[in-house]
This record gives sequence, C-alpha cells and structure tokens, in this order.
Amino acid sequence: MRRLSKRLLFVTTALVFMACNEKTTPIKTLLDDPGRFDGKTVRIAGEVQGSVGALGYGAYQIKDGTGTLSVVTEGGGAPTRGARVGVEGTFRAAYTLGNQSTAVLVEKRRFTQ
Repeated sequence: MRRLSKRLLFVTTALVFMACNEKTTPIKTLLDDPGRFDGKTVRIAGEVQGSVGALGYGAYQIKDGTGTLSVVTEGGGAPTRGARVGVEGTFRAAYTLGNQSTAVLVEKRRFTQ
C-alpha cells in the first residue's frame, strides 16, 4: 500500500509539472498578428497586474515581459495582483487601430507557476 501511494504521488507530481510547462505564446506575438490567432486556443503565462472579480466571474491582466493581455473568466473568479499564473483560453481580437491592437483571452483553464 505504501509503494502504491508513493507511485501515485510521483505520477501526480509529474503530471502537474508537465501541465505547468506547456508551451506558452508570448503576448507580443499574439498582439502583433491578432487575426492569425483570433478564435484559437492559446496559452500565456506571466504576472497578474490587476484583477476584479465578483460572484465567480472575473477579469484580470497578465504581463509577461513582452506585453499585457486582458483575461476574462466565466467562473472561478480572478487571481490576486502579483500572482504568477498560466492561462489557456480562446484568444479574441477586439480591434487594431494603427499600431495598437486590443484583444482578450477567454479563460478555459488556469495554472499557477
């Protein structure tokens, strides 16, 4: 029984580690060509810059060193400012005006870094 518990703990830890190391797309890449990624599932990771949440819904911004992207949640609320998170979701290009692009990521899954 003890060996089974250790093996199960090892497998669980390995799966969590692999999930946290999934390939992410730099935010700058998404914002430089928003039409290419519009409606596609992408992963980003970085530090939460600001957040707001109520009744399980929320919105927050992630900064990854290349740019900042807004994330909206449909459940689970929003992480607190300063938290390091990774997010997988559907990228939605809102508009491009001159050299400015605005977009949002609709969260499907979140993991901590």
